[in-house]
Amino acid sequence: MKKILLILAVVFTAAASCVCSSCSHEGDINVKASNPDILYMGRIHWDDTVAVFNYPGVTAMFNFEGSALAMHAKAGSGYFMVEIDSNAPVKINFADSVSTIMLADSLSKGEHSARIVYAIEGHEKQPAIYGFTIYGPDAKLLPAPKRPELKIEFIGNSITCGYGTEADSGQVRFSYDNENHTLSYTYLTARALNADFNVVAKSGIGMYRSYGGPIEGTPGNRIPDLYDRTLFYTADYDWDHSSFDPDIICINLGTNDTSLELFDASLFEAKYNEFLDHLRELHPAAKIVVLNGPMLNGKWLETINESLDRVAEGRDGVYRFNFSPCTGELGYGADFHPSRAQSEKSASELIPFLQDLL
Repeated sequence: MKKILLILAVVFTAAASCVCSSCSHEGDINVKASNPDILYMGRIHWDDTVAVFNYPGVTAMFNFEGSALAMHAKAGSGYFMVEIDSNAPVKINFADSVSTIMLADSLSKGEHSARIVYAIEGHEKQPAIYGFTIYGPDAKLLPAPKRPELKIEFIGNSITCGYGTEADSGQVRFSYDNENHTLSYTYLTARALNADFNVVAKSGIGMYRSYGGPIEGTPGNRIPDLYDRTLFYTADYDWDHSSFDPDIICINLGTNDTSLELFDASLFEAKYNEFLDHLRELHPAAKIVVLNGPMLNGKWLETINESLDRVAEGRDGVYRFNFSPCTGELGYGADFHPSRAQSEKSASELIPFLQDLL
């Protein structure tokens, strides 16, 4: 039978690791999020068997046999992109009253694959995956997909997150409804290179000064202060950097450091140099790419480029790359962020650059 993705939400109030009895049949199996045959990419805190995270791009991949598939997550977790086999991805939403969603139904016999990607920033929603149910008399979780060999870490701000990429005009205000990380240059680049990737990014974040902060900086709310956490919203869990040793680290920061035309180049460069030293200590062999995003133009584009050139100069294994600036020809996403087309252009520029580094 033809495989069908459903946008069918089942309100679920019982224990999150199983399905309601009216939905269950002999042969159905419940799979905990922590099952070793699920391949995850991204920073995750494990609360017993529950996957807790907050970054866009966190991905779960697995293979299975069965006639249908459901996902169980914390109510209010927000949006995921779901890709079953070779079908086009579908966006689903764990709204405040939804903790189970049917991802696929009427599947044919044989092996199927699932790729589930967190599409938004979860700092406010604090999402969690509880597990999955595979339906059918032949229901079976198959061995995990092979983990990609290439590892890339993306560090950045709203551009890296995919802020507003589904909006059709710069006049549209941002909401989680129009954020989609899978349309960002980040995800497109990782997917094209078949990379295992981690995203450490948050809208409005900066290197020394986050959006709207004083010219002196925003200590406690900038990438260098938050980078060593597993979850941005709490300092309770340190990230184990040895668990993900990237071949390439891409840093796209600077846009928010110049917000409201307040910028101290010396403070920016000092904090950037300090952060590069920290990254090199953690990942001695990584190739680090210092990026300048596409949102700056004119004076501030020139200013940031000069600062980034200075921090990269003379450092072994550190490279510079500039995206083409947004001009409006490819439209805009929400709040005049990069559109889907602009993000595709950025990915098309970065992909060959990273291929050359490899």
